Amino acid sequence: MIEGKKVIVVMPAYNAEKTLARTYREIPLGIVDEVLVTDDCSKDRTVAVAGEIGLSVFRHASNKGYGANQKTCYCEALRRNADIVIMLHPDYQYPPKLITAMAGLVSSGMFDIVLGSRILGGMALRGGMPLYKYVANRILTFIENILLGQKLSEYHSGYRAFSKDALSKLPLLENSDDFVFDNEVLAQAVYFGLSIGEITAPSRYTSESSSIGFRRSIAYGAGVIATALKFVLQKSNLARFRIFDPEGKKLCLLPCARG
Repeated sequence: MIEGKKVIVVMPAYNAEKTLARTYREIPLGIVDEVLVTDDCSKDRTVAVAGEIGLSVFRHASNKGYGANQKTCYCEALRRNADIVIMLHPDYQYPPKLITAMAGLVSSGMFDIVLGSRILGGMALRGGMPLYKYVANRILTFIENILLGQKLSEYHSGYRAFSKDALSKLPLLENSDDFVFDNEVLAQAVYFGLSIGEITAPSRYTSESSSIGFRRSIAYGAGVIATALKFVLQKSNLARFRIFDPEGKKLCLLPCARG
């Protein structure tokens, strides 16, 4: 716990058998109350490795997508009465040791969501981020900051901390089951007036790091722009979208995952 608040780390996993244990070993268990793994029907020994470590595991019977995996993560964390939920990829791309700082920023009440930014500190390329991904990140972030009226260093980090209220308030079940889910969450947070903070998070890119290919990157980029345009249209009262509907489906409606 941190300041009396229950902290749960969730790891959305897919074929992470080689890095899961290493990632787990660096989690600051002194403040983390529980670690959950949700497996999106991996084809390797991810589930077995998680079980050997002694982690709670929830497995999708079929591959549902990165966004759907996160929905399961957050739903199960809230069912365990988490006050702070931190998403950490099990591929060892992001430094687990920053969990303490990220949880502290949420616990302070100053931020509803905290992002581990690969861009702050200028460490993305030094950490091995492919140049085309870096350039795309900067272009998309520039466009999004203009359309959403923000000044974030990036919108595409997979290292995130949430307050319980943020996860409960946002209509996350209206979001995509694919990679653009991450972006929709931040657009929703801005739309509903949640506060977003950032912290420098040096990243590592290796052959074992999870990453989408070029074609899916193009589709993701198109989805990002589409989400930002939906935000503008909704704010201007020119159109209505379910992802920005305060009565949209929330995590409490998600069926239990299979443990």
